[in-house]
Amino acid sequence: MISRIALNRATLARQLLLRRHSLTALEAVEHLVGLQAQAPFPPYFGLWCRLSGFRPQELAELLTGRQVVRIVLMRGTVHLVSAADCLWLRPLTQPMLTRSFQHAFGARIAGADQDAVVKAGLELLREGPMTAAALGTALAGAFPGTAAADLSQILRSLAALVQVPPRAVWGKSGQAAYATAEAWLGREPHAEPSPEELVLRYLRAFGPATVADVQAWSGLTGLREVVERLRPRLVMLSDTMFDLPDAPRPDQDVPAPVRLLAPFDNLLLSHADRTRVIADEHRRRVITVNGQVHGTVLIDGFVQGIWKRDKTTVTVEPFAPFTDDQAEQVHAEAAALLEFAEPGKAHRIEGL
Repeated sequence: MISRIALNRATLARQLLLRRHSLTALEAVEHLVGLQAQAPFPPYFGLWCRLSGFRPQELAELLTGRQVVRIVLMRGTVHLVSAADCLWLRPLTQPMLTRSFQHAFGARIAGADQDAVVKAGLELLREGPMTAAALGTALAGAFPGTAAADLSQILRSLAALVQVPPRAVWGKSGQAAYATAEAWLGREPHAEPSPEELVLRYLRAFGPATVADVQAWSGLTGLREVVERLRPRLVMLSDTMFDLPDAPRPDQDVPAPVRLLAPFDNLLLSHADRTRVIADEHRRRVITVNGQVHGTVLIDGFVQGIWKRDKTTVTVEPFAPFTDDQAEQVHAEAAALLEFAEPGKAHRIEGL
């Protein structure tokens, strides 16, 4: 058996949160199997709280250099992943994405020839990246019975499209424009992606875990059979929880430093049972009814508050009063975050 505190420390170790690491940004993105990225800039803060000496330009250059991409993957959400991971994760998650799309939009697009829409959309993208609005408008002439927005949604759900720069490049702005992953990366998607590799990569970044945990993170179903095939390579920590035999499982007495996690941080979204990092009663204060996920404050390994940034100000909202020592450490992290985001400017930290 593994205690909740030991499970917390093991997860933090896999998530690079027990200390800041000297990995490159690309190495960290691959280790973490990507960072959730519905909003353009949280991945920068996700790497900042995990890596020593990380600067925004490092990730920006990976984006413009096509070494990382933003694409819909696990749980049907936008993730920032390495180019190599994109090419096997997207075909592996595509059946789930297709089912989710049909469930959400099937009635609205019942009269549309979806295969024809995808074929026509891919032809349009041969000319270069296009926004969703431009794609929908261009497709509407050939498919007059379906709304332009729905035509665009068909293409974005059923074809592997990446969001291209300047979207999500630090210091820049721009609408999301799309290109095919194959054209943007100059390589074809993997023909036979491995669900076993998915489970093993998940354990390296998020374990120990149950089958339900892996399915909650990935959005995939039917993974119990995959885990059974892997069982000879795994260790069982309880009747339902498994792990890699050589993965780090620190002693529960190992201290966990104060950290300010990014909005949408995968640490909070990647387990069926999230009490290893956040109490159930706190989740509604972190994850809003419209699907936003606030930046959070880790104290002794667990979420104990949220933070929000408005340019040069960070406002901290503790769930319960911090001790003087905790408040001092949170203040230091918030000051470091602001110096990372707005270097050389006057900063304010409120709520402590």
